[in-house]
Amino acid sequence: MSGLDIPALKIFVAAVEEKSLSKAAERQSLVTSAASKRVAEMERHLNRVLLHRHGRGVEPTPAGMLLYQRAKAILRSLQLAEAAVEGYAVDGMAKIRLASVPSPILVMLPAQIGRYLRANPRVSVDLLECYSDEIPRMVVEDRADIGIYHGRHPAPGVLSYPYIRDRVGLVVPLGHPLARRQAVHLEDAVDYDLVGYFPRHSFDQFLAYVDQSVSRPPNVRLQVSNFEARCRMVQEGLGLAVLPEAIASKYLVDMGLAWLRLEDEWAERQFYICVRHIRDRDKAVDELVDVLRPAA
Repeated sequence: MSGLDIPALKIFVAAVEEKSLSKAAERQSLVTSAASKRVAEMERHLNRVLLHRHGRGVEPTPAGMLLYQRAKAILRSLQLAEAAVEGYAVDGMAKIRLASVPSPILVMLPAQIGRYLRANPRVSVDLLECYSDEIPRMVVEDRADIGIYHGRHPAPGVLSYPYIRDRVGLVVPLGHPLARRQAVHLEDAVDYDLVGYFPRHSFDQFLAYVDQSVSRPPNVRLQVSNFEARCRMVQEGLGLAVLPEAIASKYLVDMGLAWLRLEDEWAERQFYICVRHIRDRDKAVDELVDVLRPAA
């Protein structure tokens, strides 16, 4: 096949950008002779010289530069078309990629997604559990259609809507000296071991997040990511744990634990729903956002 097909355009664009047919061939996983032949076929098809060949490599002629610019636009449009189609499942159903931190997945999202899917039987949802600091970037980079994250302020680069608020507190055994209190500050617990979890950041960054609310770092004896497992460790007397109230409440009675409200300012968390700043979002995405937003 000769002429202006997509593989030939990719080779030509690579040759202009790499200033070398051999490097273009390597970039496209071809041998140099095959890449050179495809460019020569394009030149014969157009009856124009597109590349000047010289000892240092290649450079585009004015006609070649014009073709390069148009080819880049064509290939970009092709990428956008492929990305749009990837937004649908194999059977052609609309597919929404929803990235969220763990707490909403366990508390709010099951009922909300269930209500949405019952009303939209031709849509599927891929629910991804991720970290707050990466979720807005995933939406910007089109690795997620909707994100749910928490932060002190809305993240830049995305359109964010307030979602829900929650509060983290201290989980302690019922017989613990602090269990007689309903509310504490984290400073009240620094004399006791802590069962912690610090995803994607160091313990030092956790201390920076809690700011000046503790006079010295807590002693972290154990780290475990799973909420139930963390409560089990508290039950076994291995330390105290910081957990959201709605999640901790699932385990308190069965495990003989108490949840104490943390009065520190950072203990209240604001969650946000985020989407891209574009007008041509898929209708299914906007409809799911409409279902999620009333939770605010």
